[in-house]
Amino acid sequence: MTAGPWQILICIVIVLVLFGGKKIPELARSLGKAKSEFKKGLSEGAKEDDEVPSEEPKKLEKEA
Repeated sequence: MTAGPWQILICIVIVLVLFGGKKIPELARSLGKAKSEFKKGLSEGAKEDDEVPSEEPKKLEKEA
């Protein structure tokens, strides 16, 4: 189900009323920073996942 133009307009008006015109750019900046930090964390986590399997066989060999 997609949002129609009236639903989007109503959401924009509600956001403007709740936060005011001056706060919206600040909120957008903080959302952008949060998004970039999230992507950075995901990429770092993927790098760690790639490194872990190569270390596990060494641990198993030492235990045996």
